[in-house]
Amino acid sequence: MFKGSPVWHNVSMESTLLGRFLRYVSIDTMSDSRMAGSIRPSTPGQKVLMQMLRTELEDIGCTVHYGPEEVLQGCLAGNIDGEAIAFMAHVDTADDVPGNGVVPIVHSPYDGKDIVLDGVVIKTDDNPDLLRYRGGTVITSSGNTLLGSDDKAGVAIIMEMLSILSSDKSIPHPDIEVYFTPDEETGHSLDVFPYDLMKASVCYTVDGTEEGVIDIGCFNASAATIKIQGHAVHPGEARGVMRNALQTAAFIAQALPRTESPEATSGEEGFYAAMSISGTAEMAELSLILRDFEKSGLRHREEVLRNISESAAMIYGTEVECMIEESYCNFRDTVASHPYAMKRLRNAASSIGLGIKEQMVRGGTDGAHLASHGIASPDIFTGGHNLHSLSEWVALESMEKSLELVLAIARGDE
Repeated sequence: MFKGSPVWHNVSMESTLLGRFLRYVSIDTMSDSRMAGSIRPSTPGQKVLMQMLRTELEDIGCTVHYGPEEVLQGCLAGNIDGEAIAFMAHVDTADDVPGNGVVPIVHSPYDGKDIVLDGVVIKTDDNPDLLRYRGGTVITSSGNTLLGSDDKAGVAIIMEMLSILSSDKSIPHPDIEVYFTPDEETGHSLDVFPYDLMKASVCYTVDGTEEGVIDIGCFNASAATIKIQGHAVHPGEARGVMRNALQTAAFIAQALPRTESPEATSGEEGFYAAMSISGTAEMAELSLILRDFEKSGLRHREEVLRNISESAAMIYGTEVECMIEESYCNFRDTVASHPYAMKRLRNAASSIGLGIKEQMVRGGTDGAHLASHGIASPDIFTGGHNLHSLSEWVALESMEKSLELVLAIARGDE
């Protein structure tokens, strides 16, 4: 289960939140985008962490459900009347870079300098937020893997919240529901979900980024698969005969608007992105993702891609099949239709003196799937930076601030 021990830099285990986080990131839960959708969860380590969390939930005093959906649900009974409040995080980590065998390094007190890891340097010039935590505690990986704060920081924050509420009966709270999902990074986390168990109409996902940021909406998203049938012959005899499928795929990828790519856009600008290309002159396949904050904009991008595909087929004489499926929707409107969700969050933030920044996230969360069932899901920060990369880092102080916020939400602070 454990691939290595945390490397400590003058830090004790006084923080239970830190201890939880280090324990969770040391478990291999990198999801597998190739297997997701056919096996749930896509990797066995996710079940290992789910079982650990199940035991911890039971020890805290929660009722637990872990059914065929492979979603772990826990409920801590309330001690006051009121509508149930839910929180959610995912147990898997991304497969953009190596994500198994994580050896976390704790830098405490952090000295405010560039952090030199194994082959990776996290520079303060590129990470100005680091300087906010000089003298505090910063956690990184060894530089050989990602860290996994996305979203094991969220898991640790939720579990620590439950532990505090359970151990201190004087803290008032309604029923608290928590949900831990698999395969969020592959887009399959809520393919099946025990909606019949959820009594709350608001479920805060704890899966955000830097301290103080609250995501109140996300992209609309589609995924496209383009299959191309060509005709291969000997290159020396190809004139007028060969119809090159691989060249067709390359043409489609190159024809996408360069100014509307991920690397050329920011804020609330959408994009087209080619994700993979494979094949031969005989047969090729191209996968892409499309993103836009407006549903009409996403539909426009889908139509543009179909038109490019048809043009490519005519130019190269190949057969092109363009298949597009919606991945998730912007949860902005669902949050807006439940004003109670943000009112409770804003009141909680004010009660602990936390300034928040509300924004649209350039990605997706489990909340995008919950929104299709009418459940409002604002996304709360965990403090993670440089997610899905070898230079990922998180400050313990930002995780603690997130913990303060979710506790205040649970209490219903005014």
